[in-house]
Amino acid sequence: MGRGLAPAGRRDVKLDPVTLATPFFILLVLAEMVWARRRKAQAYEPRDTLNSLLMGLGSVLTGMLFAGTVAAVMLAAYDVRLATIGLQWWAWSACFVLDDFAYYWIHRSGHRVRWFWASHVNHHSSQHYNLSTALRQSWTSVIALNFLIRLPLAVVGFHPAMIAAVAGVNLIYQFWIHTEAIRRMPRWFEAVMNTPSHHRVHHATNPQYLDRNYAGVFIVWDRMFGTFQREHDDLRIHYGIVKQLGSFNLLWTAFHEWIGMARDVWNAPWRHKLSYIWRVPGWTHDGSRDTSDMIRTRWQSCQPDCGTSPKP
Repeated sequence: MGRGLAPAGRRDVKLDPVTLATPFFILLVLAEMVWARRRKAQAYEPRDTLNSLLMGLGSVLTGMLFAGTVAAVMLAAYDVRLATIGLQWWAWSACFVLDDFAYYWIHRSGHRVRWFWASHVNHHSSQHYNLSTALRQSWTSVIALNFLIRLPLAVVGFHPAMIAAVAGVNLIYQFWIHTEAIRRMPRWFEAVMNTPSHHRVHHATNPQYLDRNYAGVFIVWDRMFGTFQREHDDLRIHYGIVKQLGSFNLLWTAFHEWIGMARDVWNAPWRHKLSYIWRVPGWTHDGSRDTSDMIRTRWQSCQPDCGTSPKP
């Protein structure tokens, strides 16, 4: 679940659906806590939940801090637009679908390029899967510059305010899929839309689930580009990241991968320094760590006898 563009800036209509939805987020988290006490007490851990909420608050604050910068970049792209697309209903629909397509690639790059993963990893760092996990958002997404993938929408002719609004709706949609309280939606819905079942796979560390189901709203992108994986009811999901944080320290949650990447770049031979930024997470020049592809390949090679979890 990634952040939408902040809808501030000159000539913009202020459209912020996420702010309007925030009270409902809190109410639904509280409702799920009540459900968890009766049905699945281990779904919530107080320190983990507090970490998620504070990460969410920090994300809001950093989003406000950089809102003007993001808006200025988007408006500069809009100034060289190829056409001017109005506010007709079809334009909103088209912008929503195209923005979700852009989100798929933002999200996919967030798992396949270490620079972007350094910003996105904190969203996956909880070993619990509940609605509070949806609020565990990055403080550094603007610094990572992955919002630039949305620039073509402005160049085509969609106004930045419209882009910001549909991105906010996309973010709101992704909130409810962070739950174990819902097992499956109707088959037709599971075929087209992202659901709790699909997104549980995305948050899993099980080898066959790694780097799958990047969708925001429409799971069809994963089906189209070969990254879809269905959830198996007979397989227990392990949540988090391959190398778990082992800490509830808020600053470590927010910055641990940036620190790790900086250390690797500093210690690497000159010819490999950029590779530690732009290659997949886990890549090393000496093969001392595993990438998700390596973990999955090793798991596939030893089936059916090797279990379901990656090595530490």
